[in-house]
Amino acid sequence: MTRQKSTRSATASQSIVEATQPENVYRSLDHAKESIIARMTGGISPASLYLAYIDWAMHMIGSPGKQLELNSLASKGLTSLAQATNGHIQNSCSPLMTDSRFASPSWSVWPYAQWADKFLTIEKWWDTATRDVPGLSKHHQNVVNFATRQWLDIFSPSNNPLTNPEIVQCTAEQSGKNLLRGAMNAVHDVMNWTQHNAPDTDSFTVGKNLAVTPGKVVFTNHLIELIQYSPTTDRVIAEPVLIVPAAIMKYYILDLSPQNSMIRFLVSQGYTVFCISWRNIDEKDRDISLNDYQKLGVLAAMDTIGEIISDHKIHAVGYCLGGTILAITAATLAGQKDQRLASVTLLAAQTDFSEPGELHLFIDESEINFIESMMSQRGYLSAEQMSGAFQLLQSNELIWSRIVNDYMRGERAPITDLMAWNADATRLPYRMHSEYLRKLFLNNELASGRYQVDGHSISLHNIRCPLFVVSTERDHIAPWKSVYKIHELCDSAITFVLTTGGHNAGIISEPGHPQRTFKLRTTEESDLHIEADAWETLAKHHEGSWWIAWTDWLKEHSNKKRIAPPPMGGKNQANKPMHPAPGTYVFQT
Repeated sequence: MTRQKSTRSATASQSIVEATQPENVYRSLDHAKESIIARMTGGISPASLYLAYIDWAMHMIGSPGKQLELNSLASKGLTSLAQATNGHIQNSCSPLMTDSRFASPSWSVWPYAQWADKFLTIEKWWDTATRDVPGLSKHHQNVVNFATRQWLDIFSPSNNPLTNPEIVQCTAEQSGKNLLRGAMNAVHDVMNWTQHNAPDTDSFTVGKNLAVTPGKVVFTNHLIELIQYSPTTDRVIAEPVLIVPAAIMKYYILDLSPQNSMIRFLVSQGYTVFCISWRNIDEKDRDISLNDYQKLGVLAAMDTIGEIISDHKIHAVGYCLGGTILAITAATLAGQKDQRLASVTLLAAQTDFSEPGELHLFIDESEINFIESMMSQRGYLSAEQMSGAFQLLQSNELIWSRIVNDYMRGERAPITDLMAWNADATRLPYRMHSEYLRKLFLNNELASGRYQVDGHSISLHNIRCPLFVVSTERDHIAPWKSVYKIHELCDSAITFVLTTGGHNAGIISEPGHPQRTFKLRTTEESDLHIEADAWETLAKHHEGSWWIAWTDWLKEHSNKKRIAPPPMGGKNQANKPMHPAPGTYVFQT
């Protein structure tokens, strides 16, 4: 059952099925060539990397002061290593204490301490060599520094079974059985990779112990299923909550196991919750645009909610890319003087992409052209291509630590619900992802007021409803200082939260989670703007989960009068419930 909710949705659907003009045959040849190279380079543009190193080398050659600095640093490092080797310095491995790779006490003895010290000295030298070179562009500096770190990590003594004391000891104690188990793990992983099999996540199954909050699909179109969740309280808050998850992953990151499900928590607090479940697109959807995600996604969901719960505004929540799409929608509605939003909550979502952290290393004209070539044949960006870039950003945690644990120790870390979800990725269509990279990352059109919807520029400054914005301390995808830039773009009152954890674990921060803390401060419309570091100093520190502070904030911006829970799909059954939650789109592979 697929229905169109408005003229906007009909127009968006039409744009999906319209055929595009055939590509220039010469450009197609370029795409084919670049696609072949991409398979060999893991999606990294050789031209982009080459230009960065040429820029670095040319400016290094012309910087005698920088060369003298590096010579001095090398001399000091060699002297320190010589003294340590001759026993002149006790506890020579003190720098290791701050590096998790060498935190074990076994690294404090000879010769492992000297090997680790030597590696860290070389690593520090190269870090200095690739930073602050006069005349070198900031982007090329970051690319060279990042790429050099990746190469150096290959030679880290922690990543070699012969120079890692923990592995040497483990191998001796187990008579090499750990290496045999590791080899079997490696063969198993290679077979899964070559056969495109999903990782082993049998202990977690969607609909059984993941995404099990009761509800019904009340609307579907080509791009979304909208799920309405069953109430658990006799009376509910009048304003419903609409959740817009990241289109890059399955929605149930917010409905994991029952004990850490944000959706279940909201329902228990007396909210009527709706959540979008994105379609896992295929090659036929290559021409779905970024604005289609807004119109067929957020706006279509809001139209449906308006039919089910009339006369009440909506608390809208967007996570990661879903938050960026929600911000675009909120600005669009504000420009049309549409006041359906009671509040907007953004979770680890960027609106200004001028400083998006290390993810920006993969964003320049050459790299985007390379990514577009990868997508051109299939019509989408695959999950494997996306996950590869994210893993490189945290290579020590996501790549090397796994190699050490799985293939050298021969151990498998137990699968968690978050890991099972992370292995269940979705695809992004060619056109949408290209627009996302070019318009937002490369050109920063949303922050500069140049992003257009239906031929009209939109402005985040027009948003008047209050905002609740959450960032995380260790976010490598949406760094908190980048998320904080929304203070410069919106004139509404903003309650900003900085919580412990990373991009995913910091958001999934249920009450009772051990060692969770967060900082919170509200900037009123009349307050002067302060920079991120000043905000961090002034913000109040709290113990526990930010979820409780958030739901208290939502209640402050809701009608005090509670109402009876609305029927599933509404009274007139115009939105007749279809499938039980979690719906059908979530099972698409």
